[in-house]
Amino acid sequence: MVMVMEAPSADGKAAAIREPLLEAEAEAETAKGGFRTLPFIIANEGLERLATSGLTPNMILYLTQQYNMGNTAAANVINLWSAATNFTPILGALIADSYAGKYRMVGFGSILSFLGMVLFWLTTMFPQATPNCDRFSGICESPTTLQLLFLYSSFGIMSIGAGGIRSSSAAFGVDQLDKIRNTPEYAKTLRSLFNWYYVSISVGIIIASTVIVYIQDNLGWKMGFGVCVVLMLVALLSFYLATPFYIKLKAKTSLLTGFAQALVASFRNRHINLPSQATNEVCFLSGSMFEAPSENLRFLNKACVIKNPQQDLTLDGNASNSNPWSLCTVDQVEELKALIRVMPICSTGIMVNVVTSQGSFIVIQTYTMDRHITSNFEIPAASFSLLLIIALIVGIFFYEHIALPLASKVKGKSVRLSLKQRMGIGLLFSCAAMVSAAIAEYIRRGIAIKEGLSDEPQALVHMSALWVMPFYLFCGLSEAFNAIPQYEFFFSELPKTMASIASSLVLLGLFAGSLVASFIMDAVEDISKRGGESWLSSNINKGHYDYYYWFIAGLSVLNFVYYLACCKAYGPCKADDNESDHQADQASRI
Repeated sequence: MVMVMEAPSADGKAAAIREPLLEAEAEAETAKGGFRTLPFIIANEGLERLATSGLTPNMILYLTQQYNMGNTAAANVINLWSAATNFTPILGALIADSYAGKYRMVGFGSILSFLGMVLFWLTTMFPQATPNCDRFSGICESPTTLQLLFLYSSFGIMSIGAGGIRSSSAAFGVDQLDKIRNTPEYAKTLRSLFNWYYVSISVGIIIASTVIVYIQDNLGWKMGFGVCVVLMLVALLSFYLATPFYIKLKAKTSLLTGFAQALVASFRNRHINLPSQATNEVCFLSGSMFEAPSENLRFLNKACVIKNPQQDLTLDGNASNSNPWSLCTVDQVEELKALIRVMPICSTGIMVNVVTSQGSFIVIQTYTMDRHITSNFEIPAASFSLLLIIALIVGIFFYEHIALPLASKVKGKSVRLSLKQRMGIGLLFSCAAMVSAAIAEYIRRGIAIKEGLSDEPQALVHMSALWVMPFYLFCGLSEAFNAIPQYEFFFSELPKTMASIASSLVLLGLFAGSLVASFIMDAVEDISKRGGESWLSSNINKGHYDYYYWFIAGLSVLNFVYYLACCKAYGPCKADDNESDHQADQASRI
């Protein structure tokens, strides 16, 4: 008997070839992500912060000495650059979440940051990029429009690049842990990611405030800014080296679209009479975490009111019309309410950032003071800002590991300051920072005039630079007790779906603080110079920076009073209520 073997069909051959390919593709996809990709992402963010922070401390000196800008004009440029750098991450987060995705956003930001730093470094390489100045005759030209355009373009490109990296870097790192999201290791790995993430940023700022500033002061601007360019190049290469191993999740709809829909829907339905009691028969609850809308900001509830159940809903309870701008879910309405409610307390942090922005003027003052530790070594003026980071770290450690355990031991029960109390203490430290700066400048200016240095603003005054230490220490404590609790406040008060918005609110405060600081400087200079010499004169010995600091201190006190009113209007915080419930449970068990 002859056995006849049937030849495999074309479809069978294709399936046989396709199955190994699909298996190989699945294995490759499974191999992506994980902890091994995190060092590349953390290095990218840490090196970008190190490079950018290396430019910032001495920028006021570079602009006044190389571009012949006045103190106020230079400080305004720095504040506007800072404002742009803090605002672009908000736009970057929206674009990444809605269209581009996090991988593309970080990569795009890294490339632009590098190009921006190269452009800025070129201002030190070519004499034509800066105005001429004869130091002997004292005749200095003002920068031309082309020179300023080149300078501002480099700042703008760096700000856009920073927006791409800072908006998506941490979130992209979290995406790499997507495969272990539902495992016991997830929480521990996530905590480790954020710890290393913030450690890398802190270490970067410390190195920038010491090593890079020292290089700029002793080896010149070309070498000092060139180091920053090299660091940014390494950051760029670090990110792209791990490209084959990254998990790249697709972009999703932005929360801001939901906010806009809720506002538009509530306006369209403004003529609807709200029911006395909101139920699932009256409000659109499809997939909602809330059983009914709250009574706060009640007019927004009109966005989720069902006008005609037969027309607005399908049989399974979903919206029948395809227009979400007319009917929103209760979740969308409550998320918008939560955002509106936290905004007043968010606005109180603006003055904290205004106070910190005065560091540019403090650098100019410190530059004229005795900074010697030994006869052969003096601390760079910009390196004193390192004290802010030290005070921040020490303040957190003291509060968490010394003050609270000691108070709990004395009281015989667990003791913690509420979020509102901590934020309020931070505001008071901010007031103290400006008071200390005003006192130090009053003494420094008096000594300068006594020594006959009124016409020599850069001459050395026989006064120790340690007088500026309290300003930085109080600013660091203000950050520890106000800025960090603000993070906790936003993350605890806003729904979990709004985590990206919670992060953006802190950046929004930094952005607004830089703009307000610039506005106050312009207003003070315009008003004070009507009576003669401006308080913010380029000659700090003839100006009255101490008066200016007292004015900022007064605004800070008014801001504290405003904060107390906001706290009273807001009511209790969820995080504090949860902490109280937890302590009560522990006490009942005992």
